Amino acid sequence: MTSCAAHPRVLVIASVSLALMLSGPAAPSAQDGDSAPVLAQARLLINQGRPQEAIEKLTAPGVPRRPEVSHLLGVAYYHADDHLHAIEQLMPLLDRWPEGSLERREAVQVLGLSYFVTGRFAEAVPFLEATRIWASENAELGYVLGQAYVQTRQPDRARETFARTFGVTADSGAAHLLAAQMMIRLEFESSAEAELKRAIEKDPKLPQAHILLGQIALFRGRLDEAVALTEREIALNPASAMAFSQLGDAWLRQSKWDEGIAALQKSVWLNPFYSAPYILLGKAYMKKGQPATAEGMLSRAIQYDPNNRSAHYLLGQLLQQMGRHADAKRHFDIAERLQGQPGR
Repeated sequence: MTSCAAHPRVLVIASVSLALMLSGPAAPSAQDGDSAPVLAQARLLINQGRPQEAIEKLTAPGVPRRPEVSHLLGVAYYHADDHLHAIEQLMPLLDRWPEGSLERREAVQVLGLSYFVTGRFAEAVPFLEATRIWASENAELGYVLGQAYVQTRQPDRARETFARTFGVTADSGAAHLLAAQMMIRLEFESSAEAELKRAIEKDPKLPQAHILLGQIALFRGRLDEAVALTEREIALNPASAMAFSQLGDAWLRQSKWDEGIAALQKSVWLNPFYSAPYILLGKAYMKKGQPATAEGMLSRAIQYDPNNRSAHYLLGQLLQQMGRHADAKRHFDIAERLQGQPGR
């Protein structure tokens, strides 16, 4: 059986618990005949977190190929992270179940989530919207639906959905900020930039809006703009270690080593347990020809984030330049081992 991995541009979601949103179809009726005991046992296995065993039971020789069996098999496939087979089982049966029935609600919900996880966002949206009608207060569902709207380039609906999920007014600066944050994580930077500008128009003193806008400018190489926006964030929130780290990064990219070091040092003072400014300080001191200080900074970064590939690789380069080849090799080996790991 082929398991379908999540689409790479989907934010990680805790499995949206069907049990939280739906108690499950009623117990099998007498008309289910010989399949009733199998259905009851399979449902119990699913509820116990044993979907693979439920699949084996439902596909065993002699089990009637009734719609109720195929329906529950689709649910079991969903819980087993085999979303393509879940869709394959549930779609042909959808119109069989009456509107408002527990079976139809469950099928619609599972189809929406399965289409979403497999990256078929346009197909997921109508099912997620239908589920939202009767599960309007489920925060996880709102989180998923908001992402689906982002992926299908419906920014207004995405913002409204995230606003509802986070309990803010849909036309507020905060709502635009929340939508932008999700869009950045989903790599929709252009959409996020538009949302952030609207957020600042509505609330010029909104925390986080300027730093995120500066982050986009930084990644796009608009360094002067990144500096100006990040300094504006610091003016609004002078205790933001992230803002000082970003400002230092922008200065270093302009080869302004002293300005960058000063900003990064402030970041460390505000949050000494955040690895990013130490890595940037290591780079800066390497450029300034201060290897001992650079080594200290990179070692501190590794102390706080042992699985940071960049820190190990930079320290390996530095140690190699210092003639400490055995130590350098050790860090290069760690960096290579960390290659390809998410976020590393």
